[in-house]
Amino acid sequence: MPINPKLFNPISIRNVKLKNRVVVAPMHQYAAINGFPTDWHLMNAGKFAAGGAGLVFIESTKVDRRGCGTAGDLGLWNDEFIPHFERLAEFIKTQDSVPGIQLGHSGRKARRFRPWEGGHPLTLEGAELAGVTDWDHWELIAPSSVGSSDTEPIPRSLSTKEVRELVAMWGCAAARADAAGFDVLEIHAAHGYLIHQFLSPQANQRKDIYGGSEENRMRFATDVIEEVRRNWPDSKPLFMRLSVEDDAGWNPDKSVILSKLAKDRGVDVIDCSSGGMKGSPVISAGPVSYGYQVPYAQKIRTEAEIMSMAVGLIIHAEQAENILQNEQADLIALAREFLHNPNWALDAALKLGARNPYEVTPPAYDYWLEKRASSVTSVTPSTYFPGSDKNSL
Repeated sequence: MPINPKLFNPISIRNVKLKNRVVVAPMHQYAAINGFPTDWHLMNAGKFAAGGAGLVFIESTKVDRRGCGTAGDLGLWNDEFIPHFERLAEFIKTQDSVPGIQLGHSGRKARRFRPWEGGHPLTLEGAELAGVTDWDHWELIAPSSVGSSDTEPIPRSLSTKEVRELVAMWGCAAARADAAGFDVLEIHAAHGYLIHQFLSPQANQRKDIYGGSEENRMRFATDVIEEVRRNWPDSKPLFMRLSVEDDAGWNPDKSVILSKLAKDRGVDVIDCSSGGMKGSPVISAGPVSYGYQVPYAQKIRTEAEIMSMAVGLIIHAEQAENILQNEQADLIALAREFLHNPNWALDAALKLGARNPYEVTPPAYDYWLEKRASSVTSVTPSTYFPGSDKNSL
């Protein structure tokens, strides 16, 4: 029997088993209504699960109303949301995939138009057109009263008491995610959002225990991890997404230190991204091309001795398999490539010669696709071409 590609070898993290190492990364859809998921979210996540991914993340879901980046962000800031998210988690499970959810807070990057609307700071008029009824409550908050740039709005600096209240909000949201049936949770500490703002010497100019020294600037992140872990079952994995490099004072060596602290507090996997404080992608990552962030995943995996997830322009099956075979990461996350091809996992299984490749999909797909492949051997799927772009390997 041929050796199965590592990409399609199951992996167990705590008590959760993924059927393969293909992960659909969280992707903002900006389609929520007052924080509630809609049929769009069910369709969007469902097609990825049916396409064969082992783990499907629901996009960044906000722990606090003030943390919404746009009028279309998802939320878990009260119990009313639970049954609506339960519908998503349950459907993903019925497709033999594992449901994950990312929890986040935008901080000073909140209250904006959607990207395709320009992405600029939201105006009162724009909010009214979007149906926002709580403009005054939807305030910009941050570690310090420092805008993202000279032209950006100035957020209100949080008091120490408010920081601790926010930590508690993360714990409550984690408990709600568990109640909704999610089996993997990711803390969003990257891309210039609130936790990343606390880590940044540029955005964090506090004088209390949450600012100043590097240790203090990491305190909000470690407090959130501890609070989430207290409210998230020991049997379920906890991930954390980091901007390993942001070109604004936070770098890979500091990310290794934080990853070690995170591991000690119950984080199982570091999702290795970059940028977001001054822009994305970061200049120091070099030319933006295939797998440009993979070296970050390799560094975190090796030096922090924790499982890592590679993400960022991972396009081809052979490219993903090589990352795993070279022990640069333990999991492979794709985002926009899944938008291009929701059945990427099936396509990769065929190209890599996985055993029983059609079984990565539900029976309603498996049966018909396998039947066609076995009965009409001259047919080649429309997504297939031999090999990968050599530049991806």
